[in-house]
Amino acid sequence: MRETIAAHLRTRNVARVIYGSIIGLAVVLAFERHPPEAGTVVAALLGTALAVALAEIYSDVIGTEIRTHGRISREHFSELLEDAALVAFGIGFPVVFFVLAAAGAIELDSAFDLARWTGLFLIAFYGFCAARLAGGTVHGSLVRALAVGLIGAFVIALHAITH
Repeated sequence: MRETIAAHLRTRNVARVIYGSIIGLAVVLAFERHPPEAGTVVAALLGTALAVALAEIYSDVIGTEIRTHGRISREHFSELLEDAALVAFGIGFPVVFFVLAAAGAIELDSAFDLARWTGLFLIAFYGFCAARLAGGTVHGSLVRALAVGLIGAFVIALHAITH
């Protein structure tokens, strides 16, 4: 398990999941003040995940073809699909909590709490791991995790202030 996580952390996939997680966190926060039914949040997260993934693919294909003056290769297109899927995963991850709420296993407020704080934790966790893998000390890595975790905290605080 540890080697699987370490292998994942050595890929460019991390950036895509973090990017998606920040978008997913923003979507969750947008609904939190006047929460709709859990199923509506599930649909919004999945719809956002699909829309952003398609936008990622489209913009990367067009950008590559303009830059290179040629068609995109099948191999490169496969990489773009993988990147888009990882962004979609990051956005859609909180769906788990809202499916549980829709099934009556947890309260809707708990789903929002879990979505908010796991998103923030994920962002900070990746910051810590990045610092450690770059040779940082535990203390320095915790400081970095705190710094990048402030991105998620900023989104949460901005939501609290504006609503």
